[in-house]
Amino acid sequence: MSVRTQSSEEPAETVHRAGFACFVGRPNAGKSTLTNALVGQKVAITSNRPQTTRHTVRGIVHREDAQLILVDTPGLHKPRTLLGERLNDVVRTTWAEVDVIGFCLPANEKLGPGDRFIAKELAGIKKTPKVAIVTKTDLVDGKTLAEQLIAIDRLGEELGFTWAEIVPVSATANQQVDLLADLIAPLLPEGPALYPEGDLTDEPEQVMVAELIREAALEGVRDELPHSIAVVVEEMLPREDRPADKPLLDIHANVFIERPSQKGIIIGPKGKRLKDVGIKSRKQIEALLGTPVFLDLHVKVAKDWQRDPKQLRRLGF
Repeated sequence: MSVRTQSSEEPAETVHRAGFACFVGRPNAGKSTLTNALVGQKVAITSNRPQTTRHTVRGIVHREDAQLILVDTPGLHKPRTLLGERLNDVVRTTWAEVDVIGFCLPANEKLGPGDRFIAKELAGIKKTPKVAIVTKTDLVDGKTLAEQLIAIDRLGEELGFTWAEIVPVSATANQQVDLLADLIAPLLPEGPALYPEGDLTDEPEQVMVAELIREAALEGVRDELPHSIAVVVEEMLPREDRPADKPLLDIHANVFIERPSQKGIIIGPKGKRLKDVGIKSRKQIEALLGTPVFLDLHVKVAKDWQRDPKQLRRLGF
């Protein structure tokens, strides 16, 4: 049996690392925006409304020395519905399986009970390195940021663990995003790349298309229907009889709401809102898939789907 060891002449940089990291934090702590900034392309649904990320979207950061696969989990919160409980289970399962956990804490909000709740859960996960990521630093001055960094350091001490790193970033202003990747990379296990070079996500395209439609449908009605919208892509098929240089992809999708009274809100006067949703999401879907798209949207009622296990399954949760 031969044992290979690295000789001192070999440069240490040849080591390649690959692994999974997930960003955790209160809803709206900037997790999805950070994922998109690191990957360099929009892969996770972003919204200024808590609880919009439902599927585990993985963004893939390709580097010469490492491949970082980001698992974006829903925010952990006190569950009020069956959907909420399922989301929390997804979060804890994900934490147990990743190589690094990044805890996102906004610079512009003092640490609150929600942050302590998550930090306490993290303290129970002993072996996984934990990186504190102070997000939204573009919204505060230096003094506020310094105070937040000290408070986060103390939070770890109180709960009996040490942060592997504490990194201030602004994803929207693209400040220190590359540094964050530089600091996470050495914490990953050694190994070859797990995904091909061109991949940005392993989320099935249909799920990503559904997320883009859902994001567009939420624009402007967030206050009225924050969590009542689910989108299912029924089919995505290339249009037949099209010349090779002029392809067209037909996408048929259903927008589900919980009550008939919500239908009018989504469709809007004379169908204007639904038309806008179609135009906006179609542009983003075309950019994502790199092909012209014909988008056919229908609004349907799935009564109280968030509380009904059968409907949750049908809608992919």
